[in-house]
Amino acid sequence: MAVLADVLRPGLKVVFCGTRPGTRSAAAGAYYAGPGNRFWPMLAGLGLVPPDFDPLRFETVWRYGIGLTDLCKTTAGPDASIRAGDFDVAGLVEAIGEAAPARLAFNGKRAAAAALDCPSERLIYGRQTGRIAGAVVHVLPSTSGAARAAWSPAPWAALARDILAADT
Repeated sequence: MAVLADVLRPGLKVVFCGTRPGTRSAAAGAYYAGPGNRFWPMLAGLGLVPPDFDPLRFETVWRYGIGLTDLCKTTAGPDASIRAGDFDVAGLVEAIGEAAPARLAFNGKRAAAAALDCPSERLIYGRQTGRIAGAVVHVLPSTSGAARAAWSPAPWAALARDILAADT
């Protein structure tokens, strides 16, 4: 399985956009299913999902105001093998426009660079100045185990603070 079903619906607080499903995620049929991926533990640790949230039930994450998608919807595997033409930026913009989340958070610079048409080395982690289809954009360090060298929980915590502050 290469393509994972989007979790997008109106009224979401944030949509997390990855580059594409990794090999393990595609095989499991669930977002961020690799054993070294920090995505679900990070969301639980920040209070965005319950500590006992089951990642294999990712389709229910919308109940917590969270959506999921990927920029490349045609293949799975390591990001290094993605070609520029594999990205569907227009499809992402359309989907975000329809779902109208408050925030769009890129899980890693690769997807953000393609969507924002900006070289990844020029991107900084955190809230960006521009918007996509009305959504405030955040660029976050990738939770993939393959991206451990660039890992920092600080931008994730800042996003969670923004989300939780908007709830009050």
